[in-house]
Amino acid sequence: MSAAAVLAVAVLGGVAYGAGLPPFAHRAPDTTDTSAQAHHPAADPARHTPTPSSGEKPPVKATPTSRAPRPKPLPSRTPRATPTPTPTPTATTKPSPKPTATPKPKPKALMSVGARSDQVRELEARLHQLDWLSTEWIDGYFGTTTRKAVYGYQGKHGLEPLGYVDSATWRSLRETSRTPTHDELYPPKPKPRTGPLDPRCTTGRTVCIDKSTRSLRWVVDGNVRLTMDVRFGCPSSPTREGTFHIRAKVRHGYSNWYDSAMPFAMFFSGDEAVHYSSDFAARGYNGCSHGCVNVRNWNALSQLFGEARIGDKVVVYWS
Repeated sequence: MSAAAVLAVAVLGGVAYGAGLPPFAHRAPDTTDTSAQAHHPAADPARHTPTPSSGEKPPVKATPTSRAPRPKPLPSRTPRATPTPTPTPTATTKPSPKPTATPKPKPKALMSVGARSDQVRELEARLHQLDWLSTEWIDGYFGTTTRKAVYGYQGKHGLEPLGYVDSATWRSLRETSRTPTHDELYPPKPKPRTGPLDPRCTTGRTVCIDKSTRSLRWVVDGNVRLTMDVRFGCPSSPTREGTFHIRAKVRHGYSNWYDSAMPFAMFFSGDEAVHYSSDFAARGYNGCSHGCVNVRNWNALSQLFGEARIGDKVVVYWS
């Protein structure tokens, strides 16, 4: 290239540079404020976007696409099983129960089995006046014999057969009998049948018990001070025989084995004792004991219990 041509190129380049034409385009001045760059970034200078040639395809902008919804499951075409209806049981008509009458409450008892009082003694004396009870049973104790007499009286006079004395029975008895005298309330007891004293009973202080005559005698130095009826053990539990001594006294005795009261108990041989028996007082000789000597005369036995001492002799024998 000649010098003239080189000079022409240089001149044109200078002109282009001055005008800022490519390839001599000016750069944007650098800023020194770094904080401004951090918080306010400068907008990009306008750039020349090249136009695609006819042979090129314009770039396609990626657009966010929403996720396609899941297809709903198609309903099953299998026919549902039709439930078999449960047969309703036919109600059986039951006959309505007949109304029952409410039981009438029993009248209140004034005196009944097991009671012991002066009023019971008066009851027994009035029953004796009307020939319903023997004087043997006028003792102030309401036993089975007294109950039997009350049953009889109630049936004879159109009263409710209760077996105990209510206000209606007591009122009727007072109207049909008179007030008992002292002798009627405390009649003499029939004397027990007695046999000869055993020789062992004629000396010292002895509770002399005769199985033959079913009697007990309280003998002091050969003199009989008390006599009373007694009852003995059953054949399966007979009362022992022989000579013994009182080893213990219990005024309010009680048998845990037989769940039975034993008032005025005087033990003489193991668990055998002389004691009062409400069963003997109520049933007499229709019963028997578990081996003890039963007494039915409360007052006589109470006196014997008070006089007898531990160590006194007890003789059980057959006369």
